[in-house]
Order: sequence, then structure tokens, then C-alpha cells
Amino acid sequence: MILSEDTVPWAATRSGPTVLGVGTATPDSSYAQQDLLDMYAIEDRRIRSVFLNSAIDRRFLTVPPNGDDGRPRMETQGELLAKHKARGVDMGARALQSCLKQTGAAVSDIGYLVCVTSTGLLTPGFSALLIRELGIPTGCGRLDIVGMGCNAGLNALNATTGWASANPGKTAMMVCIEVCSAAYVFDGTMRTSVVNSLFGDGSAAIAVSYDPEKPGPQVLKYASCIVPDAVDAMRYDWDEEQGKFSFYLDRDVPYVVGAHAERVVSDLLAGTGLRRSQIAHWLVHSGGKKVIDSVSVNLGLTRHDVRHTTDVLRDYGNLSSGSFLFSYEQQLREGRTRPGDYGVLMTMGPGSTLETALVRY
Repeated sequence: MILSEDTVPWAATRSGPTVLGVGTATPDSSYAQQDLLDMYAIEDRRIRSVFLNSAIDRRFLTVPPNGDDGRPRMETQGELLAKHKARGVDMGARALQSCLKQTGAAVSDIGYLVCVTSTGLLTPGFSALLIRELGIPTGCGRLDIVGMGCNAGLNALNATTGWASANPGKTAMMVCIEVCSAAYVFDGTMRTSVVNSLFGDGSAAIAVSYDPEKPGPQVLKYASCIVPDAVDAMRYDWDEEQGKFSFYLDRDVPYVVGAHAERVVSDLLAGTGLRRSQIAHWLVHSGGKKVIDSVSVNLGLTRHDVRHTTDVLRDYGNLSSGSFLFSYEQQLREGRTRPGDYGVLMTMGPGSTLETALVRY
């Protein structure tokens, strides 16, 4: 049967920027949850339970040297910001180089660079520092997205693919750089312990170009949902008592996110001619066990559907904005996508916010 233009799904005829490759990087040192409990001599049963029941086996972290008491010493806010800068440039450069190697491109090919971070404040930002570090062309367009949180990878990808669409044939890159160990506060409270049990350090880079002849997934559409009533549910603000910035996660975050997951996916698929059952691949942010479970229940996803998400959580923890790209890298290695398959990318973060993208493999 020959389909008329009215019956061909919009998503089947649409073209978009192509994902050329992805690269990731972490610190050299990784730690099991029990290792961290032992290192910091944590005896509180409630805190130990949070660490050991997190569905996380290991995380890559930059732990400070031991102090006089034999435990990792507490860092000042200045030292944390210095760690954010030094480790961030190192991981960001390695992730970007890994991505370029996969695509066969050179730093001289980069026409646009977007850098994302939420684990420290820095001016000039990572984009300028990476241009100097790697010798990226000084005429490269650039953008730094700071402080948006775990959802920011898709916000930044939207800007990256937008530039690529406006500059056909040229390469745009996005690099997520999250030194989460530079955002830790150890005060013995359950609030900070939940954060300290969850996040890991990592960087991920992705390259895109608007060129229909190049192989790779095409990014077709984005959809967002912000829940203003939950604006304080996830936040990174100043802790006067500790003299540091401190991250806060409300216990109801998984349920807020899950309750709005179906709405944002419906918005994403609206007008495309696709049904949710036609989505073959789901790459969901590894925000934590309860977040993944809540999203899965509300969208009717199986454990198999979110296998890359749970694998990243298990092996890396929550990597903030770059988590979904670590999942994408695992999906590439698995090699089970077929030409014409559709996929949904989903990230969640402060706002409270859900971001999604539709891709065709």
C-alpha cells in the first residue's frame, strides 16, 4: 500500500541534526559505597542505609587527602571551586577528545562549543578554558550554561542542534562537565548525606552536524515541562552555617517528576504521528533509584527499557547533566538500535523540570 502524505507520520519525513559521536571521561579513582562509609567513618545507621540501598555499586570521585584524623579532610569553598576548575578542565578535555576521535574530526573542525556545569562557579567559563587548553579555533562560537542542574544536558543540546541547523555541514559540540565532589558538604545531616550518597564526577561530550548524508541518530524535536510549585524541591544554595554552597533534594522529588513524565512525553509526540508504544529506546536520566522507578511506573516502562539508565546509576551514580550521554554511550556499545527506530531522551532537574528529545536512529 502506498501512503499519501497525509498518512505518513511527521516523524518519518522530518530531518534534523545528526549525532556524530559521543565521548566520556571520569577521574581515575572510583569507590564502592562501603569504601566511602569506611573512609569517612560513618556509623549512623540511617545514613549507612541511604548509601547501601541506593542501587549504586561504585562512583568516580575526587576525594581530598586525609587530614590529621586519618579521614579525608574537609575542604573550604575556595578549595572546592579550585577542584571544580582543575578537574573540570581535565575531564572536559578528555571527553571532548574522545568524542572527536570517534567521529574522525579534529579540534579545528569545531564551529560551536556549549559547556554545561552545575557544580561550581567560574568566570571565564569552561568554554574559554577548553578553547585555550585544546587549541580550538578562537573564532569558535560558544555558550556556557551554568546552574540549571541535571536537566541541563538537553537544554544545552537544544541550543547545540539549533546552531547546527542554522549552519549546515559544520560541527557543533556540547560538553557536560560535572565535578560533583566539588559540591559536597559533610555536616552529618540526612539532607547532605542523601546528596553525598548519590552523585559522582564525570564529563560527557557529543558532536552534532546538520548533514542528512552522515550516519547517526537525528534529533527531531524537543519538549519541556516545568513545575513551578516544586521550584524549591531541588536547589543549590548557600549554607551560611557551613560557609559553602550546598545541594538540597526534597524527598518528594521522585513523585513530582514521575507525575509529570507522561505529560511531557505526550507533548513531545504530539503532531508526530507516533504513539508511545512505537518508541523503541528510552534514555532516562539516572537521577536515583526512586526517580527511575517513578518515571518507569508512570510511563509503563520495563526494566529492559531503562537498562542503560540503571547500569549508569550502578556504575557511576548520578552524573548530573551528562548522565544521559553515558547511557547513550552504553547503548552504542550494545549495538541493538536499527535504522528507523525512534527513541526518547529524558532529563530531570531543578525547577522542577523535565526535558525530552525525540530521535530517529
